[in-house]
Amino acid sequence: MSHYWSLVVKKISMLQIVLDKPGQFSANDGPPPVAAPGDALVRVHRIGVCGTDLHAFAGKQPFFSYPRILGHELGVEVIDPGSDPHGLKAGDRCSVEPYINCGRCIACRRGKPNCCAEIKVLGVHADGGMRPVFNVPARKLHKSSKLTFDQLALVETLGIGAHAVERADLTADDFVLVIGAGPIGLSVIQFVQVRGATLAVMDMSEARLEFCHKQLGVKNTLSAGPEAAVKLRALGGGDLPTVVIDATGNPKSMAGTFDLPAPGGRIVFVGLFQGDVTFNDPNFHRRELTLLASRNALPGTFRDIIRLIEAGRIDTTPWITHRFALADTPQRFPEVAANPAVIKTVIEVPADA
Repeated sequence: MSHYWSLVVKKISMLQIVLDKPGQFSANDGPPPVAAPGDALVRVHRIGVCGTDLHAFAGKQPFFSYPRILGHELGVEVIDPGSDPHGLKAGDRCSVEPYINCGRCIACRRGKPNCCAEIKVLGVHADGGMRPVFNVPARKLHKSSKLTFDQLALVETLGIGAHAVERADLTADDFVLVIGAGPIGLSVIQFVQVRGATLAVMDMSEARLEFCHKQLGVKNTLSAGPEAAVKLRALGGGDLPTVVIDATGNPKSMAGTFDLPAPGGRIVFVGLFQGDVTFNDPNFHRRELTLLASRNALPGTFRDIIRLIEAGRIDTTPWITHRFALADTPQRFPEVAANPAVIKTVIEVPADA
């Protein structure tokens, strides 16, 4: 970091919010950031709160250890692009791709850095962005001259849904059921709509289904229950969905997906939980179903999402329902974690933070 930027950073608070253990945050002053080769120094402006953060707060997040600085849905500004800037300059607004991959393992070599054998996700395996400044590999920053910091902070969430749709290999001829209308499900919904496929959304919450109908224009919504297959056949002209994407992370829901696809259909698990999923093998084989997992997103997915938002094809306006400032996180986070009306919370990092 240059002498000039060292002076800039000294004027910025080193406040960091640490999840010390399940249910307990602390606020303290952290050390100044130290750059590794290839790192860019960024100023954090917005932090999205997602299911991963909520599960970590509740002590139910797989692949997680405490204490940890959360924050992987980030809208940031480049302070210093570093020694390998990847086309970045000071002042660029960026979304952060928080999946730090090794570049050497078989997954990385085969173009799947999202499931790198040594992956470290910011805010999960390594400290994230609940602090005003920190270092990020410049190659993990995706810039936009048009998007706001709010929009940039939502790109990673949208990437989870976009990659699930990529995994499903959708066409406009598909009939798609999305199970779960939480934030991950909402991101899946938007990219199913972009592909032009026939869409149905199922959830146990009538309020969430109403949100999908009013805010996202979803025509076909249904409540989860024993009559789901009958209702789906009615929507599909007698046929079950060709693709079922489960975004619940609920073991009962995930096990139930095996009864819902049409013969030759595909199931995508984008939600996850700590445990096992079991299914009836003859039922699975008889219809030659395909089961897919979806994890994180690819670098190109981030760039595609930014272009879609810039072009007005993805609208992030309905998403953000709650806000608070970084310093208020220890007090406010438990409130939003317990509030079923929350769709997406964004944490703001004031200029004087």
